[in-house]
Amino acid sequence: MAGVTQVPAVAERDPHVAAWRRRVRRVVMFVLALAVLAALWEGYKWFGQSVGDRVFGWRLPARSDNGSMPHVWDVVRRFGQPERRGTSHTIGATVAAGAWFTFRVAMAGFVVGVVVGMALAVVMQRFGVAERGLLPYVVLSQTVPLVALAPLVVGWGGNLTVFGIRWQLWMSVAVIAAYLAFFPVAIGGLRGLQAPGSEAVELMDSYAASWGQTLLKLRLPAAVPYLVPALKLAAASSVVGAVVAEISTGTKGGIGRLIIEYSREATSDPAKVYTAMIGAAALGLVVAALVGILDLVMMRHRPQVGS
Repeated sequence: MAGVTQVPAVAERDPHVAAWRRRVRRVVMFVLALAVLAALWEGYKWFGQSVGDRVFGWRLPARSDNGSMPHVWDVVRRFGQPERRGTSHTIGATVAAGAWFTFRVAMAGFVVGVVVGMALAVVMQRFGVAERGLLPYVVLSQTVPLVALAPLVVGWGGNLTVFGIRWQLWMSVAVIAAYLAFFPVAIGGLRGLQAPGSEAVELMDSYAASWGQTLLKLRLPAAVPYLVPALKLAAASSVVGAVVAEISTGTKGGIGRLIIEYSREATSDPAKVYTAMIGAAALGLVVAALVGILDLVMMRHRPQVGS
């Protein structure tokens, strides 16, 4: 009997079982959150229409009419309907194609942002004068509005030729995405690289480890818990940067362009506008999920405390 009763206890202590349970719990909570959000949307819509969008003489912050707030089921149904009359191409297919274009551009910017951010983090960790000199400018860089930056990047890129390849408009969008992505990686990477205590660093010094060996064997593994949240934020930021850049530069093919085009039909077809917005939000969730998979791989090979 003792052996039988120990099996559940071992399963409870199994980190992989606990990790799977946490992931299932997150999926359930995500679905519940969507249901709650839809219920709040419909509840606000019903309440606003019943009181004429006024409470004690004060107007509600958002109008609840069908033009401003279409029903949730109308928006969902619009994904399966033709984009235009007389065509068989559905809005769902168009949004998916636009999201795929933006995804590729955002991932290009994400990779560039991660490389630049980690390079800055390593340099600032290695040299104290670099941290004191660069860190304020890294923080200050995020105060520049993308709407003002995007036309400048497009103008500069239009005169460039890289390795014999003429600069394309999507490359400017990727640069803007990288501009937003590098910041959290630089800050999180710096904090993670500085995480090891003095005792651990002194131990590496006692083994006559070089700076590069200490970086690879000690500082980078210790930085993983700090890098994973930074990578998730960088991935989401790259999507935001790509969408905003597409809107600002008028780049065709992406989800940002669809938001502009569908917004022109907001009066006659309000549900269509929300399909592009939902596509952009779903794209951000997909990118965050991909980084979450990377998190599982990185943490699986990271030594456990006390093992």
